[in-house]
Amino acid sequence: MSAAPHRHKFVVYAPDMTDEGAFQRRLSVRQAHLQRAKEEIDRGIIKLAGAMLTPESIESPAAEKKMVGSIFVCEAESLEAVRKLMESDVYYTSGVWDKDKMVILPLGLATHLP
Repeated sequence: MSAAPHRHKFVVYAPDMTDEGAFQRRLSVRQAHLQRAKEEIDRGIIKLAGAMLTPESIESPAAEKKMVGSIFVCEAESLEAVRKLMESDVYYTSGVWDKDKMVILPLGLATHLP
């Protein structure tokens, strides 16, 4: 019986494009993005995920929550597997994320994930 492949942790920094239509593109495909993320969470690939917000988003409880990108912690066999996952996400294919600024790196955790 073969052992399960070793899975590594990775962090993904995926900032949004900053053109005028970027936020509307994000909203137009958001439900598909969230559904896909849920599937990857259920598979154990995505361990932690969320939207990056502007600093103004937390100035008061009533402040508008302005999303400007995404962050993930993933667990996978390789960096290439995470890259393929991100490149197949609707935010990537719809031009929401800035492909030139996306960063995927191995992650050495100092704490346990929640």
